[in-house]
Amino acid sequence: MFAVREIQASDIELITNYWLGADDAFLTSMGVALDKMPSREQWHQMLASQLSQSYREKQSYCTIWEINGQAVGHCNVNKIKFGEEAYMHLHLWQPHTRQKGVGTTFVKMSLPYFFANLELEKVYSEPYSLNPGPNKTLEKVEFQLLRSVVTTPGWLNFEQEVNVWKLSRDRFLAL
Repeated sequence: MFAVREIQASDIELITNYWLGADDAFLTSMGVALDKMPSREQWHQMLASQLSQSYREKQSYCTIWEINGQAVGHCNVNKIKFGEEAYMHLHLWQPHTRQKGVGTTFVKMSLPYFFANLELEKVYSEPYSLNPGPNKTLEKVEFQLLRSVVTTPGWLNFEQEVNVWKLSRDRFLAL
């Protein structure tokens, strides 16, 4: 039984533990610059700020992925331009849930939250080109691959080649 819901205060520790408990090799495989990793307190502050902001004010917006009532991952958008666009990230927290196709289901279930609540016209995603999981997931969800580019895609990343994927509102509604 799969479910998706908005982040709650009780999820902050789970997400923080995912980031701070991951081994260096896993983080690097996602394109994370280890020297940019926030402290536990910084993670808590960043995540807690989402809870008190209106959709128009959010700098980041997160959904929680559940299997049989247990949180197993999250999907968030940042670089939000309300009514226009945002950039999506997808994370399954435990290795045993990865590479089984559940990410595809969860992304499809998260997209309505992003398009409706943030009134988006486009959702982008820029996964590390050497990280096959999210790239396969985005293709299965029918995002369009626009290009590959070398960049530093986010505040937590090192410079890397990313694949730039896009899903427009029209294409989303047609799915």
